[in-house]
Amino acid sequence: MNQEFKITINYCTQCRWLLRSAWMAQELLTTFEQELSEVALRPGTGGVFEITINGKLLWSRAEQGGFPDIKVLKQIVRNVIAPDRDLGHSEKKPD
Repeated sequence: MNQEFKITINYCTQCRWLLRSAWMAQELLTTFEQELSEVALRPGTGGVFEITINGKLLWSRAEQGGFPDIKVLKQIVRNVIAPDRDLGHSEKKPD
């Protein structure tokens, strides 16, 4: 691995978003097991839900509204860490 990629998921504890955050972390670690060096869960408050990679904001609930679909999140992460990589079934469009 040439570059280390560290993802941080900052989630609101008041909103009880730990399970959602942990599930997203698991999905990212499973999909990008060779590319990611770390996925961290960072508790916060005030309705925060943000995903960063090496400090660069990828998703903000405040900016984008809501939560990313896991398929969309994987595509966003892939575009940053492995742009040429095929995500298989996650990329297929419905018939």
